[in-house]
Amino acid sequence: MPDIEKLHLEDTLEDSPQTRSLLSVFEKDALGLKKYTSNLHSCCQRVMSAQNELCSATQGLAQQLRAYELQKFPLESDDSILTTTLKQFATYIDEVSSVQQVLSSQFSETMMYPLNKFLQADMEEISTMFEMFQIATHEHEQALNKYMKLPHKRDNEKARIDANDELYGMRKKFHQTSLHYYSCLNALQYKRKCCLLEPILGYFHAQRAYFQMGHDTVWKPGIEDFLGNIAASVQSVHQEMAKETQKTVELIDNIEKQSAHLYYAEPPIDMPFIPPNTALIQKAGYLYQKSKQALIASKWEKLYFFTQGGNLMSQGREEFAGSLVVDLNEDGVMAEPVTDDRRFVFQVVSANNKKCVLQAENYRERDEWIATINNIVRDSGYVRGRAAAKKKEQTPSIGSLRSQSSDGQPHPETASSVRSNHSQSPPPRSSSADDLIIDRPIQFDLVSPTFAGQGAASPQSGPPKRVNPFNQPGSEALDSANENLAFAQNFTVRFLGSMEVQTDRGEQLVHSTIRQIMAARAIHNVFKMTESRLLVTNESMRLIDPDTNTTRVEFALADISFWTSHPENNRLFGFITRSRNESGTPSFACHVFEGNTSSEEICQAISTATKIAFQALMEKRSGKTPTTDKEKFDDDESLLS
Repeated sequence: MPDIEKLHLEDTLEDSPQTRSLLSVFEKDALGLKKYTSNLHSCCQRVMSAQNELCSATQGLAQQLRAYELQKFPLESDDSILTTTLKQFATYIDEVSSVQQVLSSQFSETMMYPLNKFLQADMEEISTMFEMFQIATHEHEQALNKYMKLPHKRDNEKARIDANDELYGMRKKFHQTSLHYYSCLNALQYKRKCCLLEPILGYFHAQRAYFQMGHDTVWKPGIEDFLGNIAASVQSVHQEMAKETQKTVELIDNIEKQSAHLYYAEPPIDMPFIPPNTALIQKAGYLYQKSKQALIASKWEKLYFFTQGGNLMSQGREEFAGSLVVDLNEDGVMAEPVTDDRRFVFQVVSANNKKCVLQAENYRERDEWIATINNIVRDSGYVRGRAAAKKKEQTPSIGSLRSQSSDGQPHPETASSVRSNHSQSPPPRSSSADDLIIDRPIQFDLVSPTFAGQGAASPQSGPPKRVNPFNQPGSEALDSANENLAFAQNFTVRFLGSMEVQTDRGEQLVHSTIRQIMAARAIHNVFKMTESRLLVTNESMRLIDPDTNTTRVEFALADISFWTSHPENNRLFGFITRSRNESGTPSFACHVFEGNTSSEEICQAISTATKIAFQALMEKRSGKTPTTDKEKFDDDESLLS
């Protein structure tokens, strides 16, 4: 038997546009087969009921058999064995149509029964499964839309769990219905041969048994072998269909077991954790794309996204081909997670700063998409012939992690420099990405700039300051040190990275540094972030380990020259610090953090602490005595350490 076209049951859950397109071909074929079989049934009924019109009815049957070749079934080839067999049958029917008389009882048993069974059982099953498939698809879409519309807030955990469970049930129902529907359409390709050949085979047996008048016509030498071959072929199809049915049942069971974790958008905690595959260079699947509607409104549209030829493509369910979304071969393209009202949102930023905001079903899908896009971007130099070395020069390497103070110990500024920072405004300067030092490594770990160069203390800073001098527990030492501070405020932050810059201030410089660090994290798949407690005081800024309450990094307030928040993501902020190497040459580093609260609050706290420190310094230099214990300071060195 020639190979029979089948729908792939493995693709039912993905429900891609390609699978839908192939499914429409099978549905069109089934509809044409049903129409053809109905016509064949009418012809057979005419033969049985109209004995007086036997000749014309038999001739119509022969013509209908020949019409199979003209139907142009999408899944049937022009030179198929079935077409040839039907044409041969039509030839024999033409020869015996003038002499045969049909007994209704024999036709009812040998000719009408297989057709009735096929139309009333098999074709009706296809129609019923089609309706169930449409209902399951609609219910699954409604449950998925309801789940995807859940807000980012976690104040209604019950609604999230209910929506997730509802999506699980609808997706499982859709998958099971699809599997059975696809199986019925596959089995129809085998039943096609049986339902069309068995009635005609029975017709000839009835003719031979009950009509001796047509002996000379139907008992020709070649007819016996022809009928025997057809019977053997039908039996072979039955056996092959039985084996295929058994294999299909086993395959459905395996697919359902392997797809259990895919029914949940967010797998429950009792399921094994599947980490994201960050080494992918090709990915496809459904995502929700955010687009603007009217003036300020926005809508989310479900589209099928895939990567092809270094491009990010999208395709609607009813579309025949994909359309370009982002050219991943251009310089400056990157994917990164973003904060939105919805969860699992990320964006793809193109070279012209055009953003494509997308939403995945869960964290694993989001991280895999980000990693895949950034992997393609990282290797895009080979797509258009650009040198890979140039690409690597512009991309910071994770392997070159180092402290920003490795060139020398930080040099605390004197009181006069602090006065200059606050009393005199520097001339305006347009800071941009040109001030970034691209070939310098990016630091993704926390290394204290104070402790990195303790061996060579600055002549103006005195001996290094010890945070826990009496080896007390960390919490007691820090609490006692904060009692006499005029200002202290805590924030929870996560360190994203730091890198060396050319100047000590500039809002655009900080924004460019944030973008560079976020791009490097995304390209190199750096998702781990160190969470710390940021203590902003009128003396310094400390990053404190929340578990041990010990200081990880301390920045003297006098060393901080500029700070600002990100204009688009209100949780990102950065500040620039100054230090000097052994030769006395100044160097500058920009440090980037993500906060749990608004970054504007953190920047406001830094501004308040700086103002208090400056006022206290002015009072101390003018000889004014502080009025409270909290306004007392030990000396200039303790103020600027």
